Amino acid sequence: MIDLATSALEAAMRPGVSYADVRVIESKDRTLSTKSGRSGTISGSESIGAGIRVLADGCWGFAATDDLTPLGLQTAAALAISIARSSAVAKKHDVVLAPEDKYVSTWSAPCEIDPFSISVDEQLGYLLKVDEELRRNPGVTLSETGLHLERSRQVFASSLGSLIDQTRTMTGAGMTAYSFKNDEIQKRSYPNSFGGQYQVRGYELVHELKLLENAARVAEEAVALHSAEQCPEGEFNLILDSSQLGLQIHESIGHPIELDRVMGSEANYAGMSFLTIDKLNNLQYGSEIVNAVCDARQEHGPGLGTFAFDDEGVPAQCTDIIRNGRFVGYMTSRETAGAIGQNRSNGTMRANGWARIPLIRMTNVSVLPGEQSLDEVMAGVDHAIYMETNKSWSIDDKRYNFQFGCEIGWEIRNGKRMRMLKNPTYSGITTEFWNACDAIASREHWTLWGVPNCGKGQPEQVMGTGHGASPSRFRNIKVGAGYAG
Repeated sequence: MIDLATSALEAAMRPGVSYADVRVIESKDRTLSTKSGRSGTISGSESIGAGIRVLADGCWGFAATDDLTPLGLQTAAALAISIARSSAVAKKHDVVLAPEDKYVSTWSAPCEIDPFSISVDEQLGYLLKVDEELRRNPGVTLSETGLHLERSRQVFASSLGSLIDQTRTMTGAGMTAYSFKNDEIQKRSYPNSFGGQYQVRGYELVHELKLLENAARVAEEAVALHSAEQCPEGEFNLILDSSQLGLQIHESIGHPIELDRVMGSEANYAGMSFLTIDKLNNLQYGSEIVNAVCDARQEHGPGLGTFAFDDEGVPAQCTDIIRNGRFVGYMTSRETAGAIGQNRSNGTMRANGWARIPLIRMTNVSVLPGEQSLDEVMAGVDHAIYMETNKSWSIDDKRYNFQFGCEIGWEIRNGKRMRMLKNPTYSGITTEFWNACDAIASREHWTLWGVPNCGKGQPEQVMGTGHGASPSRFRNIKVGAGYAG
């Protein structure tokens, strides 16, 4: 793979090319699922190819190929150069890259148990046991479990002289119980919705999730929701569990800080951002206890946005996004860093495989833990609504107005869980919501969640992002409007 990358780079460095980089990626994945006691998806794939990016006549050109012969690489390089020169006809200005150093490095994400070393039969057998446990409850109408594994090795070579070899293994697993009664469907998912929990780790994550041990409780809650009272409508103090807060971070902090979205080059997919450049260092994004970072470093944890170098060969970094409530940072690339007066990218360019050009993507965008215990978060107000596990989401094309639904809610009185509530929803405006935050639980309750299905770009690139969060409390939030009569 190193030879392929260097050969492709040589083919790209032709007269008139001011910069070039190559990513050769070899990947494999496995997906297993069950549905109501039967195997569902059983699939696997392997892929290897090269993506070549060049800067010529002040414009980008990109081409990719799975023909890794010398002729195939030369043809792809020639196409990338041709695209760049054709694009220059309509350019408004030359692309200028922030400087970066040369790096020669090899890195592998920690992986205690190789998930591909465990047979499909063993993995499927475990999922079927979990599925069976969900269906022990007669009120469960449909049960689902899933396991997804990925491994990717990428060799990056650039005309700066960088040669970077990285390997990442990702594991994700989860389960869902559905209950249908009286024309209503209720569901409970564990450890999170939309497939469960995902991290850059090995099969040890599956052992730690303890799906089998939690199946009976998950099924019981799904059935019990039919007897629960409807979540009330009105303004309430709202407490979100860490998984729901992770998605809140994703939509109302992560996407708005993508600088390409702010500058308009991402407007054709899911809109732009209310966080225009004039707001940098001037906007009170949240209350003073809100601190958020974009952190791709291994020290932050095994998030889906953890790596050693991004897809421009820029080292992983921790960037302050919100400091004491003040908006202080974007996610940038070598091309966009100069737009906000920075002389270096903060390393957030990633692509979904060898056939796609890198874009600014969330790494691990996390709200740092607070100093309160979970009991203090719950007991800090006389009356609150507590919501767990995302069920639905909606946010406008500026990432400003939103509405979220959760699978389950609880009424909190004087710090104690009282009645269960079904169909809980809440809505708000991004900055008003984060400024209403008045309690964040401590590191003990902080979890780095994985969102494996974040879409961006056209053609669409679906990638994983990480979001660290602790249960948090927000004052006077609009609750229940999603089901208002």
